[in-house]
Amino acid sequence: MKAHMITYGCQMNEYDTHLVQSQLVSFGADLVESIDEADFVLVNTCAVRGKPVDKVRSLLGQLRKVKSQRPLVVGMMGCLAQLEEGQQMARKFEVDVLLGPGSLLDIGAALESNGRFWGLQFKDELHEHIPPSPQGKLQAHLTIMRGCDHHCTYCIVPTTRGPQVSRSPDDILRELDLQLAAGVQEVTLLGQNVNAYGVDGGARLAGYPSFADLLRLVGKSGVRRIKFTTSHPMNFTEDVAAAMAETPAVCDFVHLPVQSGSSRVLRRMAREYSRETYLGHIAAIKKHLPSVVLATDIIVGFPGETEEDFQETLSLYDEVGYDSAYMFIYSPRPGTPSYKHFADLPRELKTERLQRLIVKQKEWSKLRNATKVGTVQEVLLRGDAHSEGFLEGHTRGNHPTVVPKAFGADGAGVYPVLIGHSTPHMLYGQIVGADGQPLPEIPQLEPQAAALSSPLQMA
Repeated sequence: MKAHMITYGCQMNEYDTHLVQSQLVSFGADLVESIDEADFVLVNTCAVRGKPVDKVRSLLGQLRKVKSQRPLVVGMMGCLAQLEEGQQMARKFEVDVLLGPGSLLDIGAALESNGRFWGLQFKDELHEHIPPSPQGKLQAHLTIMRGCDHHCTYCIVPTTRGPQVSRSPDDILRELDLQLAAGVQEVTLLGQNVNAYGVDGGARLAGYPSFADLLRLVGKSGVRRIKFTTSHPMNFTEDVAAAMAETPAVCDFVHLPVQSGSSRVLRRMAREYSRETYLGHIAAIKKHLPSVVLATDIIVGFPGETEEDFQETLSLYDEVGYDSAYMFIYSPRPGTPSYKHFADLPRELKTERLQRLIVKQKEWSKLRNATKVGTVQEVLLRGDAHSEGFLEGHTRGNHPTVVPKAFGADGAGVYPVLIGHSTPHMLYGQIVGADGQPLPEIPQLEPQAAALSSPLQMA
């Protein structure tokens, strides 16, 4: 069998794709690079917003045309597969294999069925499964929990991924050991709400550390860099910031989604915290980590958001001074309380507010990135950039960074980089030589280099 996987969505989906790919390889499948080469195509889907759902719908339509021309098994997995919306799509486009996020280990049974196979249960064995480590990569994701016990009115995740289940700390550390043995130098701990690790269904699990103590444990493993996502402010404790400060391997980078700067809108979102509570968390983080890099998520145009509410979001952005943000127009998702009970705002209004927020984000990102010019940053280079002759990577603070390929490095690795130039969404630098001095002058980047993909802004 020749299998090809296509992944949409979050880092958890990327982790799940690796998990399923490793299963496919264990069954003797060859992983190929394109649909044209494959006789099995599996699409890992996202259902958080409407845009990735539309992309899946279009792709499934294309795959149905391919199926009419040659033998092809089509599968869909992930969050959309768990929803009735996705299941209707699967029927319409003649999908053969459907796997929800809790049934990923059913991939073998699905392939053996030689027919239509749907697996939509949440199975406990998934939480104990340790996939093989990614080979030849310096970065790896490590799931510490699945699901979510919160019920934000806009969010479909509790439906698609089920209630929160924390993985055993022993399993987490065993998987981490395998990753380190494979050469991983940066690990990102994943969960829908990492701050709530070890507290499932509102109760502390016996023998499970808090998330802060888990950070300390992971920091003792010898891993060079530790990051984590995503944090829910409701469960954030100052001990997490203290653990970060005490653990050198943990990067001074915190992604703390706020979603709105208005307490009134936060109540409608059922976020369980106020603007003041959130700002208290930011103050605690800055107290322990004065040089912290802060990122957030913001939803623009939530139902009922007034101009005054939006101004509160803009003023909160100024008060925090975020380095970066993921920014989204509110997307009503069937099955969520906000879809059922709240009237959506006009798209033109939401788009106009998003554009104003983007301007704010660019101003702050430009200011924050400019402070890195003239400093030496530890950069993990992943490989070739889009512009020929350059490598791309990121700092410990998650800043996308580009360096000339011919000056000090020709591939992936962790290097000290002197930052010579910055834009709102990118740092440009050169590798520092063994003598501590910069290597030859940085070549001028072509204009298209500034268009490199960046995690700092999404509409």
